[in-house]
Amino acid sequence: MKKVFKVLGYLVLLVIVAIAGLLTYVKVALPNVGPAPEMKVAMTPENIERGRYLANSVTICMDCHSTRDWSKFSGPITPGTFGKGGELFDHKFGFPGAYVSRNITPAGISRYTDGELFRVITTGVDKEGKALFPVMPYPYYANMDPEDIKCIIAYIRTLQPIESKVPAPVSDFPMNFILNTIPKKATPQKRPPTTDTLAYGAYMVNACACRECHTQVKQGQIIPELAFSGGREFPFPDGSKVRSANLTPDMETGIGSWTEDAFINRFKAYADSGYVSPSVSPGAFNSIMPWTMYCHMERNDLSAIYKYLRTIPAKTNTVIKFTPSYTATSK
Repeated sequence: MKKVFKVLGYLVLLVIVAIAGLLTYVKVALPNVGPAPEMKVAMTPENIERGRYLANSVTICMDCHSTRDWSKFSGPITPGTFGKGGELFDHKFGFPGAYVSRNITPAGISRYTDGELFRVITTGVDKEGKALFPVMPYPYYANMDPEDIKCIIAYIRTLQPIESKVPAPVSDFPMNFILNTIPKKATPQKRPPTTDTLAYGAYMVNACACRECHTQVKQGQIIPELAFSGGREFPFPDGSKVRSANLTPDMETGIGSWTEDAFINRFKAYADSGYVSPSVSPGAFNSIMPWTMYCHMERNDLSAIYKYLRTIPAKTNTVIKFTPSYTATSK
């Protein structure tokens, strides 16, 4: 009997050592996406303008890396906060920790080389080799044309510097270990020609990371089999909740009955130079969708997105768009 207990003790010890070794490997050896590439981004007017378009109207980097005013419809960016970071994504959004968007003005990124910026945008690994939680949708940017990523880098280098320090991210257990396994090497692709409508539409949908917000999540990560079917929940500061729409071509609960013009005009309704986001009272309907940013996307790009979305599998999912908070409605 003593021999049996002795063998069991050795087995338990072996398991403990194996687990400790695995955790050490994950913490020390990962993430492993390779070194930052050697590159120098050309600061040409054309690259900066392309980057401006992408960062403000397609990838909308400024959406998360600025302060949005939730007292107004669609949360327009508060003047003077462009790129300074500080947006908190934590447990109330379903994330396994607390993650704060970083300062991407020159005051925050001047210590980064162009290659280091390229790596963090496309793999989620920062200058110090630490993994970012994919609330920043780097898995999507990993599939973009490197030239588009370079244009974004060129543009954010031109932002007005804003001194703003943000807290370090904190991951709960076991995400503090799992996080290091998420970053992968980038899988870049060349941007398809606009004449290849479906391929170009797929490229734009990926660049916009539409799937990320329009898919329900578990522990802050999307559920792949529910892709694009909507229902992801987003809380507002007053406790109200809004849910993303079903983008699949389902006739009853998605965009199956939408015409192309209706789809495009839904965005362009906010593009008028005189449009001002109206104030929204606590408990009244609001949208987390950054309409005032996406509305400046070119019509051809929106058309390609619409045509691509029409090709994905239809999923029936009735979404309750908005739920006001009890506190807000009872005041």
